[in-house]
Parts: sequence; structure tokens; C-alpha cells
Amino acid sequence: MKMKVIVMLAAAALTLSTASAQELPRKVQNVELLDLDGNPAKLPYFGEKNLMIFYVDPDRHKQNEEFTFELEKNHRASGDNIYGFGIMNLMDAPMIPNGMARSMAKKRTEKNGATVLADQNRTLSNAWKLGDCNNQFVLMIVSKEGELVFLRKGVLSEADKKAFYDIIDKYR
Repeated sequence: MKMKVIVMLAAAALTLSTASAQELPRKVQNVELLDLDGNPAKLPYFGEKNLMIFYVDPDRHKQNEEFTFELEKNHRASGDNIYGFGIMNLMDAPMIPNGMARSMAKKRTEKNGATVLADQNRTLSNAWKLGDCNNQFVLMIVSKEGELVFLRKGVLSEADKKAFYDIIDKYR
């Protein structure tokens, strides 16, 4: 019986710590990652524009492919006040060498003009207290005031997509 109580308390504590880590909005800071050439790079337009960030585990880069295709097609997340870009979460893709992942992304961005950065050490995830991002497609919106105002991980539900569009419409 004691063991059951201990397990329940541990689960409750874990749930509470996860919930408090996910409270939004919350202030975040610009971090230094790498550009696709391996050079240090800060998040573009941080503090100047609202940011739409795709923080993606390369093992799951197609997790919300239909949604991202829809975003490109309908331009609903476009606007003068918003800048969208991707960040590869390389630490959670150990089977893909970092240099190879950056090289593949570089070839793709030459074609589509997208901005992609590389996070080799979970720098962003740790600094912003995102929790476990392994095998996750993470979608975030950060206001130009430096507040994380939207965060969803994994496969986006219809409710997640609606919530995203509701928030992005305020920041475009």
C-alpha cells in the first residue's frame, strides 16, 4: 500500500512540474544555435517580429506534413509582423549525423528559401523549458515582446490547429 501511495505522489509531482513548465504565456530569451554552415546564430528577428517556430526532431519531420503544406498554401500565417522558420532538434536524432542533417537542410532551403537553424544540444528546449521534444514536431509562437504564447507538441489535433490559427491571427 505504501508503494502505491509513493508512486501516486511521484506521478502527481511529475504532472504538476510538467503543467507548470507548460504555462503560457511565459517570457523566453533569445538563444544561440547554429546556422546550416555550423556557425553560431541567434534566432532571427527575436524582439523585432512575432515568431512562428517549427522545432522538429529530424526523425519526425513529416509528423504534421499536411498541416505545414496547408500553411504554405493558404498563407494564413503570413504577415508583415510575423517571421516563420525551422529549428532542427539534432540531439534527439542520434542516428543522423549532425553535419549530414545540416547539409540536407541546406540543400532543401536553397530551393525553398526557408530559414533553418540547428540545435545540437537541446539548447532551445532546455532554455525555454519545453520538456521532452524527442520524436516530436513542436509548433511555437513567440511574441515580439519575447513571450512564448503558443506551444503544441506531436501530431496536431483539429483543436490544436484551431487554437494555432486563433493565436496567429492576433500576431500577424
